[in-house]
Amino acid sequence: MDRRQAFDLAYLACAALFIFGLMRLASPRTAVRGNQLAAAAMGVIIAVTLWDSGAHNLTWIIAGAAIGGGIGAYSARAVKMTAMPQMVALFNGVGGGAAALIAFSEFHSAAQANINLPTNDVVSTLFSAVVGSVSFAGSMVAFGKLQELITGSPVTMPGQKVVNAALFLVVLALAVWQFAASQSEGLLAVTMVLALVLGVIMVMAIGGADMPVVISLLNSFTGLAAAATGFVLNNDALIIAGTLVGASGTLLTQMMGRAMNRSIANVVFGAFGTGGGQAAAAGPGGGQVRPTSADDVGVMLAYARRVVIVPGYGLAVAQAQHNVRELADQLQKRGVDVRYAIHPVAGRMPGHMNVLLAEADVPYTQLFEMDDINDEFARTDVVLVIGANDVVNPAAKNTPGSPIYGMPVLNVGDASAVVVLKRSMNTGFAGIENELFYEPKTTMLFGDAKDSIVNLTGAVKAV
Repeated sequence: MDRRQAFDLAYLACAALFIFGLMRLASPRTAVRGNQLAAAAMGVIIAVTLWDSGAHNLTWIIAGAAIGGGIGAYSARAVKMTAMPQMVALFNGVGGGAAALIAFSEFHSAAQANINLPTNDVVSTLFSAVVGSVSFAGSMVAFGKLQELITGSPVTMPGQKVVNAALFLVVLALAVWQFAASQSEGLLAVTMVLALVLGVIMVMAIGGADMPVVISLLNSFTGLAAAATGFVLNNDALIIAGTLVGASGTLLTQMMGRAMNRSIANVVFGAFGTGGGQAAAAGPGGGQVRPTSADDVGVMLAYARRVVIVPGYGLAVAQAQHNVRELADQLQKRGVDVRYAIHPVAGRMPGHMNVLLAEADVPYTQLFEMDDINDEFARTDVVLVIGANDVVNPAAKNTPGSPIYGMPVLNVGDASAVVVLKRSMNTGFAGIENELFYEPKTTMLFGDAKDSIVNLTGAVKAV
């Protein structure tokens, strides 16, 4: 076996590990090992690529990798669960930006050497530069919205859709011009700048309620840009890894869109979600909320046969996942059947609630997806809604004029009793009133979620 065959075999083996690692991510029981396998494969690929390319300036490369790796490792360990979505958006944007810069670098090298790139390299370079730029800019805006550096509400301009379409056509026309007539470095720079602007205005016009879908969509963009960069660099492993990310991100985006009963086009251009707002003075039909106390809810929970906990972003904000696990443990000691209902778009990134509960070592067997548990609410004594809002709003089924009408939601209203833990009556990301809060069987336990859950645990122990 010669050197070239050995390198190709190493790339193939690592690509297989990527696929195997992705398969292992399907279950929390195997996800950690799957992630470790994929990370190990990437480490091998980096080493093999450096050896294969005969890279110069290894000192700078190793120093850059050490600094970047150190920053990444520290960030991943130090980030709070409330900030995990914005970290994902930030890292995703860095990947898209890296793909765009590599594409521009290859174009620059060819221009300096006065070499016309082959057709396939031109196509790959342009695709990586444009899509990577859109992904970088869009991800940075998503990070800003999630970090509350900029408003989470949709920011639109007159004729927003026309402007988006016109800018997209201009970027496309410039790319076609470079492909057909002019391999100009300056023209590519202009195209990338316009792609950055497109990414900014596209995501600025998207509301906070759609951030999980947007993050998934931008993740698929980054994967596709990375795959195109693989063609530019003639790196098989990068092509495979980027394609896997692009394909999985696209599928996840489609699944989340279906979970909201909305098309991807509607998410991107619909300007849905205001990022939350003030509460109405009274509910639909003049209904009023019914506050309750931890002692009263504790009695309800202690004598229930089945309790379903519905986590939302408010649980992440309060960092109360460990306290929820303690409450569930106390209930199970009393023979209560405790389950968790997970909505596909709860939180601010795909799988946010699963990650949050996994951190508290909540058994995976207690986590149920929406489709698996919706029929069980009718046989549930008490539902605890902790920090969730739009994903339990019956307006999605009962109010045709509502912005979320048609979106599948958790049928918590079918339970015998519903207790909602919230700081206030402010609306959720969709910016609409939640009809659930005014239903006769619903009571509200106001206060910080962590404090409320601690009080509930004490009340259950005292029964």
